[in-house]
Amino acid sequence: MTIKVGDTIPECTLREYIDEETEGCSIGPNEFKMSDLVKGKRIALFALPGAYTPTCSARHLPGYVEKAAELKQKVDEIWCISVNDAFVMGAWGRENNATGSVRMMADGGAEFTKAVGMDLDLTARGLGVRSKRYSMLIEDGVVKTVNLEEAPGGMDVSDAETMLKQV
Repeated sequence: MTIKVGDTIPECTLREYIDEETEGCSIGPNEFKMSDLVKGKRIALFALPGAYTPTCSARHLPGYVEKAAELKQKVDEIWCISVNDAFVMGAWGRENNATGSVRMMADGGAEFTKAVGMDLDLTARGLGVRSKRYSMLIEDGVVKTVNLEEAPGGMDVSDAETMLKQV
């Protein structure tokens, strides 16, 4: 079942690579429970098939990095979720200047992706289980908008501009 407006975000664990040690977060991959991450926050989340893939690297992530300041006037956090490990997501975020503006959240085992019904089996193309391309606005754990791309490689409704209009 695909998640829809009004649904509560399912409980699962995401990982984030932390570059600088802070209280409660060590350097390297850190695990976070979804319920802790979303509590009391307004989050612009976008998910994509994979780090370093063409559309994701050329348009999707850069669009959110470019619009981060505008978005952060209306949301508490911006997340990029992909079915990659935290090391890859951290490196990809650093290379795209996302540090400090977009949280690069790893869903390496596709736990979250499957729980929200956004998994995409690309095993036949050598890519394994990935995420569909989508965005959603979450307020205190409740889904307020869902924007799922229908066309493969398309980016018509999950982009930063669309999210800005919705927040």
